[in-house]
Amino acid sequence: MATSILIIYVAVIVFICLQIVFYSETPSKALGYLLLVVFLPIFGVLVYFSVGLNYRKKKLYRKKLEIDDLAYPKLSQKLFNYTYDTLLNNQEKIGYFYRLATYSERKNLTSANNTATLLVNGEMKFPDVVESLKNAKHHIHIEYYIYENDNIGEQLAQLLIQKAREGIQVRFIYDDFGSRRIRKNIVRQMKEAGVEAYPFYKVKLIMLANRLNYRNHRKIIIIDGYIGYIGGINVSDKYINQQKSKVFWRDTHLKIVGTSVVNLQFVFLTDWNFCANQTISFSDDYFPVVNESKPFGNQLIQVVSSGPDSKYPSIKYTLIQAILRAKHKILITTPYFIPDKSFLDAILIAAISGVNVKLLMPGISDSFIVNTTSQSYYQELLDAGVEIYTYTKGFVHAKTIVCDEKLAIIGTANLDNRSFDLNFEINAMVFDKIIAKELAEIFNQDISISKQIFSEEWRKRPLHRKFTERLLNLFSSLM
Repeated sequence: MATSILIIYVAVIVFICLQIVFYSETPSKALGYLLLVVFLPIFGVLVYFSVGLNYRKKKLYRKKLEIDDLAYPKLSQKLFNYTYDTLLNNQEKIGYFYRLATYSERKNLTSANNTATLLVNGEMKFPDVVESLKNAKHHIHIEYYIYENDNIGEQLAQLLIQKAREGIQVRFIYDDFGSRRIRKNIVRQMKEAGVEAYPFYKVKLIMLANRLNYRNHRKIIIIDGYIGYIGGINVSDKYINQQKSKVFWRDTHLKIVGTSVVNLQFVFLTDWNFCANQTISFSDDYFPVVNESKPFGNQLIQVVSSGPDSKYPSIKYTLIQAILRAKHKILITTPYFIPDKSFLDAILIAAISGVNVKLLMPGISDSFIVNTTSQSYYQELLDAGVEIYTYTKGFVHAKTIVCDEKLAIIGTANLDNRSFDLNFEINAMVFDKIIAKELAEIFNQDISISKQIFSEEWRKRPLHRKFTERLLNLFSSLM
């Protein structure tokens, strides 16, 4: 009996190892999962089936992609034509970032008819959002990873309920895991008042593992088709930094008024059609700026999205290209830095080539494992000339990059495998010197209250820290 059980056990482990070898996207991921399964069999198998399988080509996301392509063929062609003309007419303004802008021109509208406003922390974002919501005339579309059942969550919910009762169309997508605390209260209140609300990829106990892995990490708001918000700030009191807050949260959001909101609307509605099993097609009601010649501003913006439903990890590719095209200075702020080899190499190449690369990371983190894994890359970065700073005032949650004070990138994507390959993310690339310079000034303010890490000092850290970093780094491709 015992021999039979042992044979079955070994057969299962061998089968899973073969599965890992055949279906892992990179050798580093395959080796990481093999280590887990061989040395910690039960735990390793659970981890692999929870987060190891990439569903980019699975049936669920093929269905979503088909919905996206069928619903908006005319819009896609119109966006391509508009973007093609915009890029040709703004080559001088875009300069040596032109190839970056043309990378995803076929699916992502680029418009120079916008006004962009940086919103630092929840203290700036939420009053602006509330004012815009109050003035909504036709529709409000909201999509969030984390929406908390707290003061700001309740305030926004009551405002959305009020607008729905006024006859405004209100649609709300919430991630079923990240926003799980509002399922039985805020969501129920909204629905009773006429707000349409749906979870993204509903978590079910039987399918818990893979459903927890592929989350909608986007944080966007669209109002009347021409006002949009995008960035790292979720709906939660902790982003407002009230006196009672235990930790200061430093984050950045972007307000867009103009034609580039078309991309936010496109992303929202394709997500909506998937979540709600509806087919809202192209119409002037939701894309009013497509056929209008109304001037909104002169800032050139491209919105880039990616997820398990996209053919390529477009956000990762655009960030790598931005880093490699920069000539003078790159300012990176991220709460989670666990890059794959291609992204790490891009940063190292830039630094070794003489570009001044500065990286701002949390000094206080919400995850010991993630923060320690991030630190395993410090020595290699420092040796290449990258300046590393750790934020000391609180937890820095912003996801921004500034290149040469010509390009500013603000969005939801962290610099890790989860954001690049597993989650649904969205970034805005602003090809504008004013916004880029303003974001660079914010970065400089942040590092003025940060601690700089120096190579020789870092090299002297205790041996047990080095060992822990290297141990966790073995599993970095799985995070």
